[in-house]
Amino acid sequence: MTYEHWLHDFTAEAERRRHREEPPWARGARLDPDVARSIQRFQVGEAGDGANLIAKAGGDDDYLAAVKLFVAEEQNHARMLGELLRAAGVPTITSHWSDTVFVRLRRALGLRLELMVLLIAEVVALRYYRALRDGTTDPLVTRVASLILADEERHVPFHCHRLRIGFATLGKATRAAVFGAWRLLLLGVTITVAADHGRALRRLGVGRLVFVADVLVAFEAALARIRGDEPKPRHVPKRARPRGLF
Repeated sequence: MTYEHWLHDFTAEAERRRHREEPPWARGARLDPDVARSIQRFQVGEAGDGANLIAKAGGDDDYLAAVKLFVAEEQNHARMLGELLRAAGVPTITSHWSDTVFVRLRRALGLRLELMVLLIAEVVALRYYRALRDGTTDPLVTRVASLILADEERHVPFHCHRLRIGFATLGKATRAAVFGAWRLLLLGVTITVAADHGRALRRLGVGRLVFVADVLVAFEAALARIRGDEPKPRHVPKRARPRGLF
């Protein structure tokens, strides 16, 4: 893939989204209170304007244009989550401490380090939206989670492509040290999310340990992409509902 290919991918998706029928918001939704609070926090995290990332993404016109379309997809996620909450009669919130910490960390860094932090959020989101898609019987919740998950599954390789280029000039020892620190940060973030959203995850049929383990596996697959290795295929049951953990 090249930046031109990614730009084509994001442009094509934007066109599909423009013609896609909206989820049936008017039918309403039923949300468990713990799940509703969890979605409120994720909605805040998706709602950034992306201005800082866009400002750092110069140097290649195709990459910059693709980043702008990526940001638009994230903003659409925030919009859909907001509509989902409203359909369930739940208000949105304007801030959450976890998002504040993440944003401040990302904005203090250059593009490569910002993408490293962003990739952690994207990998966590993969497992979260899969849990939300598979752990509910409400059709509107399932539809929204499926749409967002499909986007996140494209976002991870997009960021991996840029990071692979960014890490190409580093020696093996330096890269190994950076990856080691990156894993520790990922682990800390994932444990925090599992604790903060644990009640919601349990309602969705996913134990905290299962959530953490799945995120770690997905992150290792992302690192393999960045190293240029072929990620090992991993079977994921369509509806995995582990029980009895925490």
